[in-house]
Amino acid sequence: MAASDCILRRTLRLSRTAPNQRSQVVCRETLYVLDVLRYTRDLGSSVYFPHTIFSNDNLYDVTLSDRDCRLRVTLDPGLNELVERNVLRSGAVLRTATLAPAMTGLADRTEDQSFILVTVEMSAAEGGNVSLDSDSDRDWDSLPWSGSSDVSGPLLANRGLFLPLWNNVDFHGDAWKQSPPLLSGTTGRGGAAAVSRPSVTIKSLREGFLGRKVWARGNILRRLIVRITAKSQLIYFGKADRNSKYPYQLEACDRTESVLVVLWNNLCVDWFCVLQPGDIISLSHFRVKHRYRSDNREIEISANSQNLTARLALLPEAALAPANLPPPGHAFSFCSSEELPARPHDAVCDVIGCLTFAGRSERLKKGSQLSEYRWLRLEDGRSARPIWIQLFSTSQPETHRKLHPLMVVVCSRLKVVQTSASFLYLTNTPHTIVQLSGGRRNCVQLPAVQEFFTWLQQQDQKRLLRSALVGGYFVYPPAAVSLATYMRDRAGEPGFLQGPELLQEMKKLCYRERRTFCIQATVTMVTYCRRGEEERCMFWQNPSFPVPSLPSSPAEGPWVTPPQASSSSQRPSKRKLPRHSDTPPKGRPQATVQPQGSNQTALLFEASMEFLESTDAEEEDQDDASRVTCPAPPSFPHIAVETLAVRYSPARKQQQAVAVTMGGSLTSAAVFACDDYYTLRLKVLSDDTCIFATFLPHSPLLPRSGSHGNTWASILSHGGFSSGGPPPTPGDLIGTAKQLANQRLACCLDVCHLGGDSSEVVLSRAFPLI
Repeated sequence: MAASDCILRRTLRLSRTAPNQRSQVVCRETLYVLDVLRYTRDLGSSVYFPHTIFSNDNLYDVTLSDRDCRLRVTLDPGLNELVERNVLRSGAVLRTATLAPAMTGLADRTEDQSFILVTVEMSAAEGGNVSLDSDSDRDWDSLPWSGSSDVSGPLLANRGLFLPLWNNVDFHGDAWKQSPPLLSGTTGRGGAAAVSRPSVTIKSLREGFLGRKVWARGNILRRLIVRITAKSQLIYFGKADRNSKYPYQLEACDRTESVLVVLWNNLCVDWFCVLQPGDIISLSHFRVKHRYRSDNREIEISANSQNLTARLALLPEAALAPANLPPPGHAFSFCSSEELPARPHDAVCDVIGCLTFAGRSERLKKGSQLSEYRWLRLEDGRSARPIWIQLFSTSQPETHRKLHPLMVVVCSRLKVVQTSASFLYLTNTPHTIVQLSGGRRNCVQLPAVQEFFTWLQQQDQKRLLRSALVGGYFVYPPAAVSLATYMRDRAGEPGFLQGPELLQEMKKLCYRERRTFCIQATVTMVTYCRRGEEERCMFWQNPSFPVPSLPSSPAEGPWVTPPQASSSSQRPSKRKLPRHSDTPPKGRPQATVQPQGSNQTALLFEASMEFLESTDAEEEDQDDASRVTCPAPPSFPHIAVETLAVRYSPARKQQQAVAVTMGGSLTSAAVFACDDYYTLRLKVLSDDTCIFATFLPHSPLLPRSGSHGNTWASILSHGGFSSGGPPPTPGDLIGTAKQLANQRLACCLDVCHLGGDSSEVVLSRAFPLI
């Protein structure tokens, strides 16, 4: 089909009802989502959405294709949840889409008009997504554009950049220069500089500014030459009430007189990826200010690309006399796994080690923002204890996407976190930098680094490979083993939730957001099986447990069955995803999902009814039933692929590295480190809500839980099997599960949203209630 007569262009032509007038139009043909881009709305964005009460500052531009041309539209803010829960994503297939002109009566030509995606119907199952990279016959990036001809930046806000989809720390897009800009007054890395002698020093700048000298209070045209000794992560200052086009800030420090250099707007975009610690820069045409949130004796240098265009250049090392600047390179302070326990809380150090576990990307809510992080495990040979790092984003997105086991990792400027339970781990400071094998490192001659490489060369590579893991459920530090200590550690967090409250909190979770909840419950069923063999499970069930109700809405997921729900096993042919309650009924954005025959949630509820209708046969001896492979097993949700750790495969290292980042997914063909699991059905004591929770007492990622009796009570309170002897067999555990009947437990649930309607619910601890 000719691009001029593609489905999208024919659909947009139908939106013209009269000269200079447009109305919404429905496309009922299949459309593919090629890209989803995020940015912050500005003061003018509300004009396009006059009836919307915004729940946050995000707007999303979505690129659609009919396989013949492309169209970029803006998602109605009432549908933002589809992106935030990773339902509407690259590769999604749309069955029906309603498009409305962003503004009516302003443009006669289709090419000058922007459109808003106000309703969408899409598939709910995996079959509703396609792998764009696997379509070798289609070059999506070469397809012509339809609709608005200006697709270089955000459609409905005066922003110069798109943001990364899942955090505000990384950079995104081709606008971020990877080499020095070829502008007047700049030179490339290692090039010759026109002037190599400074005309002003940091000391004179501070004295002149604090002494209110006229020359230091305005625009500084003199040349300052400094060495960068630290580089901070990006700081995003975009606000809905500001129209700054490039609202980014970079911090950089030098050690000469310890000054902060701040690069704003285009200057930050041009130089952030170029400048590295150790570089020498020449800077002029800047301003001196009081340092933000510090005493009046501290200053900062502000370099901007507006009002006064700063001049910045990279200088080669040979251009300066050695005495003019401190020596190149960060003054590393390496700390080994043996030395870390003696370091005080919040102490800053550097570490080097062989990566043996690369955790999946998750998010934690800090205030109103979601911060992306992942867990890393390093071995350095200095002790039997590994080095655990909770690594948040460091404005190095490509570096984070390359992390995989058996690579040498250097993390600089980490801080020590000493917990109340004497567990220790490291985490970011604003200046943390990650360096990988083969990267730019200037520490290889240090004794600590040489000692590490000597140890690494002596290691059995097969042993390291056996211990190398990727992804899976992991929480650190481990929770306390007593209820009193656990609740004390959770001071400030919500207490025990009732079933409906837990359900509401789970609905609020965004993609890969993790939270921990506590409920009071009793165990009514325990199953044990291997992934993919759930029909051959062993199980115990409390026969006195009443028939649970089905969820009132499939959006509640397979893990929770709320009270007082319909008992009908019939599901509607279509369902609507949650919408903003603030959006008025008229013209309200809608999202509909068509269920597929392979929908796991549907199979779960149908199997539940089949099983529950046959509960009259449960009069047989419980011990015998618990040890027999049941031909008609009870219904329970199957474990998600993301929950199980995967053995590292050198042949698939890049695929595995990307699969555990945000938006990635592991294939079912992955080799799991441990593929068997327990599922506990919990009945909330305050109501009839039932929760299915995965229990992994034998996970290879669990820290050693200490010695205990390996009874159900001790296993649940420690979160794992005893390290003082062999674990009980699954048959023994299922056979003794009747000990749990009618026991009142305080249950700690780790919940992580995996996208769409899928949530991971893992029981980390359960304590008896007296």
